[in-house]
Amino acid sequence: FQVYREQFSYDKTELADRIEWKNESSKDWTQEKITFNAAYGNERVIAYLFLPKRGAPPCQTVIYFPGASPTFQRSSQDRDTYNEFEGWLSPLVKSGRAVLFPVYLGTFERGSDELTAIHSRADTYQHTEYFIKVVKDFRRCIDYLQTRRDIDGQRLAYFGFSWGGWVGAIIPAVEERLGASVLLLGGMWGRGRPEVNPINYVGRVKLPTLMLNGKYDTSFPYELTVKPMFDLLGTPADKKELKLYDTDHYVPPHEVTKEILAWLDRYLGPVK
Repeated sequence: FQVYREQFSYDKTELADRIEWKNESSKDWTQEKITFNAAYGNERVIAYLFLPKRGAPPCQTVIYFPGASPTFQRSSQDRDTYNEFEGWLSPLVKSGRAVLFPVYLGTFERGSDELTAIHSRADTYQHTEYFIKVVKDFRRCIDYLQTRRDIDGQRLAYFGFSWGGWVGAIIPAVEERLGASVLLLGGMWGRGRPEVNPINYVGRVKLPTLMLNGKYDTSFPYELTVKPMFDLLGTPADKKELKLYDTDHYVPPHEVTKEILAWLDRYLGPVK
């Protein structure tokens, strides 16, 4: 496992971070578009940081990992009106927490038709190399957040939706700087080479983990993907919870917001 884990490590080189623009027009948050050096090649990671106007800094921060739709889209403009932000993330910012929405390799303008094809071929070496870079992007985001005085770098949470729920079996197993995890409409897929297959990571996840799923989800069937993931999580039984709803691959936001906020209050602490 240590050999697998080391795939996601990298030299801590200069971030050379920049705030590309700032938008304060919302009554609930300030939005910043940020770029910084990736941990590989000459790539620049893009991320949108939503800072709450409620509460006092330094802010707890939720780092988001989206569904697969961004692998087909070529622009990350208007993140504040994106359906995943409006549905799942805006209530977190309104609660007084910051949210970071990264543009991972292969998504939005950092994507391409070639990378979209690689994303779907999970059992190839190309996908393995690609996915390792995606995880490095996530870890690099934490490097950046921990440089900011208005962010509490010790109170960070992972929030994965759909594809991000699947990835939630891997990232919390290799990234120790997280304090809580929320997996929305995700589950275990037996896909990917051993180096990046969730089955070799999920038992190493020790993080407090909340899973929120639809009982009749055809994308992540309960008996085949959801229950196995929950059972295999290495998180102690008293720190993991599974909530099921009478839905398919969707849960009404008002149904889950209270659960997510309560979970973050419990493991990151109440917002100041």
